[in-house]
Amino acid sequence: MIVGVPKEIKNHEYRVGLTPAAAKEFVAHGHQVIVETNAGTAIGFTDEQYVEAGASIIATPAEIFATADMIVKVKEPQPNECKMLREGQTLYTYLHLAPDATQTELLVASGATCIAYETVTDHTGGLPLLAPMSEVAGRMSIQAGAHHLEKAQGGSGTLLGGVPGVAPAKVLVLGGGVVGTNAAKMALGMGADVTILDRSLPRLRQLDDIFNGTVKTVFSTVDAIEYYTAKADLVIGAVLIPGAAAPKLINKTHIASMKPGSVVVDVAIDQGGCFETAKATTHQDPTYVVDDVVHYCVANMPGGVARTSTMALNNATLPFGLALANKGPKRAMLEDKHLLNGLNVHKGKVTYKAVVDALGDKLNLEYMDAAEALAL
Repeated sequence: MIVGVPKEIKNHEYRVGLTPAAAKEFVAHGHQVIVETNAGTAIGFTDEQYVEAGASIIATPAEIFATADMIVKVKEPQPNECKMLREGQTLYTYLHLAPDATQTELLVASGATCIAYETVTDHTGGLPLLAPMSEVAGRMSIQAGAHHLEKAQGGSGTLLGGVPGVAPAKVLVLGGGVVGTNAAKMALGMGADVTILDRSLPRLRQLDDIFNGTVKTVFSTVDAIEYYTAKADLVIGAVLIPGAAAPKLINKTHIASMKPGSVVVDVAIDQGGCFETAKATTHQDPTYVVDDVVHYCVANMPGGVARTSTMALNNATLPFGLALANKGPKRAMLEDKHLLNGLNVHKGKVTYKAVVDALGDKLNLEYMDAAEALAL
C-alpha cells in the first residue's frame, strides 16, 4: 500500500500524521510511504529523517493525494483537501463531523473511505485514539486558563494557586473523563481549588479515589452548574459524547453570572463546544470576551505542543494504521469491531449514527450500518 502524509494546513497546526519512526514501521511491513516536504520540519522531524526511515519526499499535496492509497493526517481535511480525495482511497485522521456540515458533505461527495480517530473504540469502551490528545488538551486547558487569568491577558489578575494568606482560584471542570481528569491533575498540582461535575456516580467515586478527596466531586445538575459556575474563576468544558455534537451545558445566563475577568476554556469546541457562547478560535487569535468573561476556544489545542502531541498520537494510531495497510481497509475493519466503529463515511454513505442525528435533516443524510456499507 502507498501511505501518504500531507503537511497539515490548519492555522498553526504543526503536528504530522506519521513520525519518521512510524513511517519506518510501515516501510518495514512492505509499504511505500510518501511524505510532503517539510511536513514535520517545524517540530524537528526533517525530510532527511524521513528519507533515512525509507520514505520518499514529495513536493506537493496534490501529488500525495493523487498517488496514495491511504492518507494519514492529524486534523480534519480542509475543503480543498476533501476535493482531492477519491473513491477507493482511505482517509485516516480526526474528523469531528457532527458540527461540520461542509466537511461531511464534501467527504460524502468524495466517495472515499473515511475513518475517524475519535470514534475508534477499545475493549473497555474507551476511545484509544482520542485519549492521547484528550490528555494533552486537558493539561493544556489549565495552562491556558492560568495564563489568561493574568490581568495583561484580559483576566481578573488571579494566580491559580494563590499564595499563603490569599485563597487559590476556584476551578470548575465539567466532565470527569480523560480531559477532565487531566485538567484536574494540573489544576490541583498548581494549587487551585478544584471541583469536578459529572453525571456518572461510579465515575465520581473513581475520581474521589484517584484524588484521595483533594478534589471536590459533585453530581451534575442544572442547579449545580448554575451554582459552581457563578463562583468559578476558571471553567473547563471537558464534556464528550463520542462522535456527536457536544451538549450546551453553559448558557449565556451562566456566563453573565460569572465574575468579571473569569476565564472559560472549551475543550469540546471540536465537537461544537459545550458553552453556548463558544466559537472556534485559533492559536494565532485564541480568545475573545463575552460579558467580561474571557473565552479560550482553540479548536486544535494540542497543536500548541505539536511535538509531544505528534509522538503521543502516533503511539496510539500506529497499530490500527498498520492493520489497515497490512490487511486492506475492508478486511481490517470487518475483523476488528473497534476499528469498524471508526468508519464514518464510505462510498457516499454516512456510517456513524451520531453524525446523521446531527446533520441528517440539513444534508438529507441517511444512516447506513458500517458493515453493510463495506459490502457495497
